[in-house]
Amino acid sequence: MTLTSTRALNLGGFAACAGMMAYALYAEHQLLLAPCPLCVFQRVAVIALGIVFLVAALHRPGQTGRVIYAGLIGIIAATGAGIAGRHVWLQHLPAEQVPACGPGLDYILDSFPLREALGKVFTGSGECATVDWNFLGLSMPAWVLISVTILGLGGIWNNLRRT
Repeated sequence: MTLTSTRALNLGGFAACAGMMAYALYAEHQLLLAPCPLCVFQRVAVIALGIVFLVAALHRPGQTGRVIYAGLIGIIAATGAGIAGRHVWLQHLPAEQVPACGPGLDYILDSFPLREALGKVFTGSGECATVDWNFLGLSMPAWVLISVTILGLGGIWNNLRRT
């Protein structure tokens, strides 16, 4: 297996997703940064992206399978980027336009039908607009946006290219 093989690059995509989740859990449990509802959905997207990368690496698909994996990677990465982009947008709203803090994610999911619960989550709340962490001037959701975009584009290219 060469470093540039499709399998190795898919495994690298999985490793990147695993690293992102490891840091998210470190930030939550060691830095005591509680994830807001949009952070939780970004984690779900990163986990799903990592699973697709891992299955693609282990499966060793033919051309049709590689196209399917590329499509799944693209859809999941676009979803994660959309969620992270919405989060970044909320963080850059003027203070008077930030939505009020709402109930926690567990309460929302238990109390409302799924469609309405998702609507409430994506509307955002005051806790989603708070920037508790940054690196090089960018918040964690901004880094997630950059990362899933790069992983998505790289995963699509990797699985559609000729080997």
